[in-house]
Amino acid sequence: MTNTRFAVYFVLFTVMLDAIGVGLMMPVMPQLLLELGDADLSKAAIWGGILSSVFAVMMFLFGPVLGNLSDRFGRRPVLLVSMAAMCLDYLLMATAGSLWVLFVGRIIHGMTAANHSTAGAVIADVSSSNKKAANFGLLGAAFGIGFVMGPLLGAFLAEWGPRAPFLGAAVLVGANTVFGIFVFHETLPVAKRREFRWQRANPLGAFAALGRLPGQGRMMLVVLFQEMAFIVYPVVWAYFTLEQFGWGPGMVGLSLASYGLFLALMQGVLIRWAVARFGEYRTAIFGLSVAAVSFLFTSLNPYGWLGFAFLPIMSLGELATPAIQGMMSRAVPDDAQGELQGIVSSLRAVAMIVGPLLMTGLFSYFTRKGGGLYFPGAPFVLSMVLIFAALVVLWGADKRQAKQR
Repeated sequence: MTNTRFAVYFVLFTVMLDAIGVGLMMPVMPQLLLELGDADLSKAAIWGGILSSVFAVMMFLFGPVLGNLSDRFGRRPVLLVSMAAMCLDYLLMATAGSLWVLFVGRIIHGMTAANHSTAGAVIADVSSSNKKAANFGLLGAAFGIGFVMGPLLGAFLAEWGPRAPFLGAAVLVGANTVFGIFVFHETLPVAKRREFRWQRANPLGAFAALGRLPGQGRMMLVVLFQEMAFIVYPVVWAYFTLEQFGWGPGMVGLSLASYGLFLALMQGVLIRWAVARFGEYRTAIFGLSVAAVSFLFTSLNPYGWLGFAFLPIMSLGELATPAIQGMMSRAVPDDAQGELQGIVSSLRAVAMIVGPLLMTGLFSYFTRKGGGLYFPGAPFVLSMVLIFAALVVLWGADKRQAKQR
């Protein structure tokens, strides 16, 4: 029991630090790109989208690889090696003297951040069937706490320049790696491991394998649409609030931290009550519906203070993520949980490949000098449409899966 508890702690710290690392960079990324690229804000936003997409391509390719490697060799070696590599990568990005070095750093960052698939597999290893959604909510809560701490730390460290947050992230990730070496014990017994096969480790092969399970093809579409919609926050928020409200790094960090706090409350606390009371399917439908309304509101909101007041309602949309993950995990055997989480990681990566280019492209088009219609909130309208698509696909999925099981 003690080993299991420490394994969960390490995984939660890992996810939290991944979020902190991203959050640390978000308030300063526009300034860093302006410095390295010698461009205006509109062009810097395009570069931000490119870097986010490169990061996502690597996650897409390596999510199933790391997930399948963890199904074969165990969760411990995969998580520890990836964390150590991430620490070194933050140091590389902290010393970047050009956009191309930052580009390489984002490639490595995407490869190492694909360890989310293994982190999710650890949670699946130690969770009973009826507790999966609630425990996946712990991952979301850890990510939310990281989002609280990351932007605040990023805004604070930004006082020493746009590179300081990268150094801060390197220190935190390095410390967690040392922590894991001493306390994290393997959660996947040797008897439950299976042979590593490249045809299942490549994303397309993994998608095909999961798609053969009842209802999982439909669920993969839901995850894709949902993740592509929610990518608007990390990709566009700093640019949108600068343009719409005139916010600097401090206000961007505070707003993201506030959202992260509510996200942690939703996925760490409220999700347990919601799933117990309404079930995973109804919780997912409710969360997606709230998200659609929230995106529309944000696109039209002219006042920064009103956005802060609406944050508790916006965060209810985050209930959908662990509910959907719980539905998917229950349909997959124990020896393929790493593969499943690798596929979920790759679906998120596909969203991060396409989403940033679409979102930043829309923002750039509707805010460019000499353009036609001026509408900084356009990316949030696209997110609303994507959530509606997810709702259409999800509708009735629970009944269909029940009939096929």
